[in-house]
Amino acid sequence: MTETKGPDRIVLPAPTAWPMAVALGITLGFGGLVTHLAVTVVGVGLALVGGVGWWRCVLPEEREEHVPVPAMPIVAPARVTVRSVERFALGEDRHRLRVPVEVQPLSAGLKGGLVGGCAMALCAAIYGLVVQHSVWYPLNLLAAIAMPRMAEADAATLKMFDGAAFVVGLIAHGVTSALVGALYAAILPLLPRRHMLWGGLIAPLLWSGFLWATLGVIDPALNAQISWTWFIASQIAFGLTAGYVVARATPVATAQTRSFPARAGVEATGLSRHEDTRP
Repeated sequence: MTETKGPDRIVLPAPTAWPMAVALGITLGFGGLVTHLAVTVVGVGLALVGGVGWWRCVLPEEREEHVPVPAMPIVAPARVTVRSVERFALGEDRHRLRVPVEVQPLSAGLKGGLVGGCAMALCAAIYGLVVQHSVWYPLNLLAAIAMPRMAEADAATLKMFDGAAFVVGLIAHGVTSALVGALYAAILPLLPRRHMLWGGLIAPLLWSGFLWATLGVIDPALNAQISWTWFIASQIAFGLTAGYVVARATPVATAQTRSFPARAGVEATGLSRHEDTRP
């Protein structure tokens, strides 16, 4: 039993190794039943010696050890800050809210994609004028995705105006920009805060990394002629512009009142009258 011995010391039983000797002896004693009789004899002897040694640690006089107790430092009471937990409010007709509560309209995504495409085209035109001395060079490279003769053309041909390449490149760039803008409108409401960081920097870098890994298969000519520094700059310009247009749009509330079976048009028991609005 632990006793106190002065204000800064306590009395504890002295440490001893005899309990481990007893445990080892018992283990060897039973282990000899499946191995050899000599193992059992050694185990029993070790257990007896350990038991006697352990007994003498208590009788006739208990061996004790005085352990110093360090002074406890005075700790200032902790300050508890009361925090509140934000809870979802109930939607209309007491249905739980379905996240996201508001989304950006698809029209904002299409508009943002087209505006971002213009910003991207401006960066590409600056690259063509500054580096290649031709504004048609980036557009002809883009058209090489669908035009084999442009994929096999030399640098001099790529710097010249080509009507078919102009139409193909313009359509490809416009459609791709609009689709990516619509994707922005669908994904940005689901992302955490700082939409401009996600849409203007992280998404363009991920998209550029994906193109860097696959462009050799999609468009070998573009992969051989592309300047990745200017390409990433144009992607960031697209992301910042499209993300800004999408983020500035007025969000549209999502349907919160109708259950999933009612919204999916499924006939199910338990639907209320106002949910099942089909004739």
